[in-house]
Amino acid sequence: MKLSDVMHRNVEVISGDTTVREAAQKMCNLDVGSLPVCANDQIAGLVTDRDLVVRSLARGDDPGKARVVDVMTKDVEWCFEDDSIDDASRKMCERQIQRLIVLNRDKKLVGIVSLADLVRAKGNAPAVTHVVEEIKSPTKSSAAGTSAQHVGH
Repeated sequence: MKLSDVMHRNVEVISGDTTVREAAQKMCNLDVGSLPVCANDQIAGLVTDRDLVVRSLARGDDPGKARVVDVMTKDVEWCFEDDSIDDASRKMCERQIQRLIVLNRDKKLVGIVSLADLVRAKGNAPAVTHVVEEIKSPTKSSAAGTSAQHVGH
């Protein structure tokens, strides 16, 4: 099964110049936990609800003044839409992340896939249990979402 079969399409994006408050409001309105951050039609990063809390609110930033670019995860993991869900599961396990940006072969954003999407697609398979256990285990140093493979490289 390919990621294109399970990913969310028509993903809303946000600009790095958006305030933390506006990002939180947009996430609330869309009922999502993350938004890709785009600049000049390219993925610049990913901002999550956790980024807003841990990297901004916890340090005392003014949510009406702090910008998404200052709190987002800059080096995001991604897969191609024609990659298998097993490939995505492996990448999520290795990096201990719960969401992947999905690109087409022209490296344009076409969707996002979450751990929950993969669990629904795979059902009760033992591999699903392994993926969840790996992602939810204590954080590894690679859990920040960085790798040698990034958009635009």
